[in-house]
Amino acid sequence: MASYASEVKKELTSIEVHPEHAKAELAAFLRMNAVLSRHDGQMSLDIVTENPAIARRIFSLIKTAYGFEPQLIVTRKMKLKKNHQYLVRVAQMVSEIMADLEIYSPKKGFITGVPDKIKHSEQRSMSYLRGAFLASGSVNNPETSRYHLEIYCTYANHCQDLQEIMNKYFDLNAKVTARRSGSIVYLKEAEKIGDFLHVVGAVNAMLAFEDLRIMRDMRNSVNRLVNCDTANLRKTASAAAKQVEDIELIDQKQGLESLPEKLARLARFRLQHPELSLKELAEQVPDGPISKSGVNHRLKKLHEIAENLR
Repeated sequence: MASYASEVKKELTSIEVHPEHAKAELAAFLRMNAVLSRHDGQMSLDIVTENPAIARRIFSLIKTAYGFEPQLIVTRKMKLKKNHQYLVRVAQMVSEIMADLEIYSPKKGFITGVPDKIKHSEQRSMSYLRGAFLASGSVNNPETSRYHLEIYCTYANHCQDLQEIMNKYFDLNAKVTARRSGSIVYLKEAEKIGDFLHVVGAVNAMLAFEDLRIMRDMRNSVNRLVNCDTANLRKTASAAAKQVEDIELIDQKQGLESLPEKLARLARFRLQHPELSLKELAEQVPDGPISKSGVNHRLKKLHEIAENLR
């Protein structure tokens, strides 16, 4: 069964984009997942994934942005004998693509941060975030887990740049923390996770997320109310049991007829109705209705008498 994150990514891979936005998305993919290799004396960019939809997406982005089809090589993982690996290999225009996407320049070397032309454009930032999430993002199933969405980055400055554009343009309240040999930018608020899914284009996933979130929050609210009611019932039952115990002791030791009329009337009524709450006692007592504080005062008097008899 596909994970919730896989379903989100599957939807993202079906989005059609303008060539310039394809470049922004591709820039995130290549910066985060590509390996620069040499084959037969020729440089290539290799991206490996086990997700066929993501492999098709990278293939499509390169074709859209640069007008040629990269190589697509499928291999089977021998250890598990069930998963395929998909290798997308860019073997032409390597230097031009890396320079165009600002991944590498002869003067600066490898560039690990988000390029300024992307950071200064809301539309390109949306596409870049989509590529970053597809490359190394994950999101918990809102129905079964705590709310959490994250994108892993090898370089801390790249993570900070992602945080900057997430908060600057989309007010996502993204946070950054160290993780293993890199960093993650993450979201913990359910509303912000829904907003992120909408920003990157996963509209169906966002709507499903909101439906699940509403149902989950509703269940939690109902459970809290039930737990509160149960606790109140236990408290009422415990108090009533102690009151009945006091009254029975008084009856055994000196008889209820020895009590003042108002106390005796309440004592007999409590023995007949041990299930009633304080409020119900106040409303239904034979010489009532009286206030809750009045009933409480009489019950305290009965307790004091019982304590003196113990």
